[in-house]
Amino acid sequence: MIILTDADGVLENLTHVWVELLNETYRRDVKYDDIREWDMCKAFPGLTREQVYGMELEDEIYNRMRPIEGAAEVLKKVIDAGHQLYVVTDTPYQIFKQKMDKVIFKYYPFLTWKNIIVTSNKKIIKGDVLIDDGIHNLEGADYEKILVSAPYNEYYDAEGNGMHRVHSWNEIENVLVNMGVL
Repeated sequence: MIILTDADGVLENLTHVWVELLNETYRRDVKYDDIREWDMCKAFPGLTREQVYGMELEDEIYNRMRPIEGAAEVLKKVIDAGHQLYVVTDTPYQIFKQKMDKVIFKYYPFLTWKNIIVTSNKKIIKGDVLIDDGIHNLEGADYEKILVSAPYNEYYDAEGNGMHRVHSWNEIENVLVNMGVL
């Protein structure tokens, strides 16, 4: 099978670090749980789009990012079971190599450049399963959908829209077992 996984918010804690750095830089007190919409600007009124999204281009964000607990172990099981695994990401080109080297390849050393796909339209990628926190990447797509819970998708009816909602990589592993992947 072809298993696809998002990176940000799924393999690493980008949003947590992003909020932390915006708070430090602009003296705000926004919590991760305050991010109720996909557009981060909504949680930081008064900041420009460039201020909010420019933070994603700062080197410090990638120095602070950490892997999500359990992700490496489950992804290694997927590969060991003989499946093809790809990280499908919409990472900006300006920091792509830096992010891969400082985060993805550091914490997931079994992955190589051959496992990375960069696109802003994940629905065009052929796969059997997609693990993602972005509803827009899962809706209307032709694969099994695993929605990773986050404050910005908390009230979305995942089950009613044919998705498996999960809160951890342990739950992702259980879904993959039930699908016959593991």
